[in-house]
Amino acid sequence: MKRLSLAIAAAWLAASSAPGFADQPGPDWISADRVIQKLTEKGYTNISKVEADDGRWEAKAVLNGARQKVYLDPRTGEVVGHKPTR
Repeated sequence: MKRLSLAIAAAWLAASSAPGFADQPGPDWISADRVIQKLTEKGYTNISKVEADDGRWEAKAVLNGARQKVYLDPRTGEVVGHKPTR
């Protein structure tokens, strides 16, 4: 029993320390290319790292000279939030 507990603990530790990966876009999400287009239309430049995460699109972009992490609705591409980054 003790060996089993140690094996479970080791497996949990290995899994919990694994690097996180972005989610996959849902079947009804707009494409990453469309996300870039939407951001460009709103005045964002230097758009990079567009990925699905936590049920929404996330991208890094510049707006008015400030680097931003931008959060977008996955179905409409509307900006739902942002925060400054370095």
